[in-house]
Amino acid sequence: MTNLVQPIPVPDLATVRHAHLMAVGGAGMSPIAHLMRARGIEVDGCDWAESDVVEGLRADGIPVAIGHDPSHLAGVDTVVASSAIRETNPELVAAQAAGLPVWHRSVALAGLMAGHLGVAITGTHGKSTTSAMVATSLAGIDPSYVVGAVINQTGAAYRSGRPGGVFVIEADESDGSFLQYQPQVVTVTNIEADHLDRWGTPEAYADGFATLASGPSVRCVVLSADDPGTLAVAENRQGPVLLFGESQAADVRLSDIRLKGLGATATITWPGGTGQIELQVPGHHNLLDAAAAVATAVALRDLGVDVDIDGVVANLAHFRGTGRRFQIVGQTRGITVVDDYAHHPTEIAATLTAARAAIGPKKRLVACFQPHLYTRTRDFADAFGEALSLADLVLVTDVYAAREDPIPGVTGQLVADAAIANGAITKYVASLPEAVSALVDLVGGPALKRGDLIVTLGAGDVTKVGPAMLAALEGGGHD
Repeated sequence: MTNLVQPIPVPDLATVRHAHLMAVGGAGMSPIAHLMRARGIEVDGCDWAESDVVEGLRADGIPVAIGHDPSHLAGVDTVVASSAIRETNPELVAAQAAGLPVWHRSVALAGLMAGHLGVAITGTHGKSTTSAMVATSLAGIDPSYVVGAVINQTGAAYRSGRPGGVFVIEADESDGSFLQYQPQVVTVTNIEADHLDRWGTPEAYADGFATLASGPSVRCVVLSADDPGTLAVAENRQGPVLLFGESQAADVRLSDIRLKGLGATATITWPGGTGQIELQVPGHHNLLDAAAAVATAVALRDLGVDVDIDGVVANLAHFRGTGRRFQIVGQTRGITVVDDYAHHPTEIAATLTAARAAIGPKKRLVACFQPHLYTRTRDFADAFGEALSLADLVLVTDVYAAREDPIPGVTGQLVADAAIANGAITKYVASLPEAVSALVDLVGGPALKRGDLIVTLGAGDVTKVGPAMLAALEGGGHD
């Protein structure tokens, strides 16, 4: 596929004096800006709009302009851009015309990781949570990290740890840019077809993970023992492999799984020990992510890193999740509102299953879903409908376009129709304000009662819906 980001030689950041980051307010870009500045590089950036992230960058001494303009390139010797920047962007065009090095964000991150023992966490689902679990549970060895979401217990998505130590990154597969990295440990949580707008076919997508896992720098690969996609990688891997999961074949194995409210527990066994995982985040999927984190720690131990596995397991009890991963927004009239980043059918099913386990069978579960990308909506509409049918009531908004142009005939109505076909009580509400009004009506009427749960789902701006609904009902207050 021509629209995948192609790897280049990893640059030496010592040659960079002044870097300019385009779309610096993005989840993947802002940590790079902070860490480059920590390395002594002069950093500035631009973004489309003001945000809390932009304010945080400025508070760290990083100037951020709003909008894109070639004038931002004055005095700059290196430009870093995310995949959100289109080739026609006038600022990007000007940088290329001026002969400035223009790096994809993955190139800058690879430069930051160089000289460390790199750990790349990837997979179709769960990579942000697993990355955050690995980063925080390894606190005893002072790791550096860059995660794709804010870690709730630290309030940041990045950290500059011990020079030359372990460096944990969330490796994004969506655009192929994860092939830029040269890690020593690769952890793959699962592989299921996604991002076909870029990869083209499920086979090509799966091959991307296999290519990363077989890179010349890789010394150990950590894979799910329960996932057919990762097992295929294991079968073709030449070199050390650690398997995690519930299967008897797993080297790091979960058993005695118990889901209880907003937490989960399990027994975990690894080569040389056993322990008890006590999570304060809900869901079976989070236990699997925790097992992946423990297996990653075992891989590091086997490579000679001084890792206390018992300590890693104990640290998982302090994990508080990441931003937009089953994040409690607030309560009103005894009804809890949760926001979640789930934007693939499998992720939605996992989130709603965890939500059902948290509230029990007698309470009502409402899902408000904003489809993300026209191509994904077109490809997975039926699967979205099936996953959403796990809720008692479903609201579906129109598609969040992100980087894509509209596709004729592809709207959120496709998903709503699929949910109805799967037996879900469903309403299509095209805009976010309509979604807010519909939820206000549900909460204010007889449909919902104390103990019920509302979950907003999607990778777009549906995250605004919960706070707006709470504000409409309570003037911003919680009971």
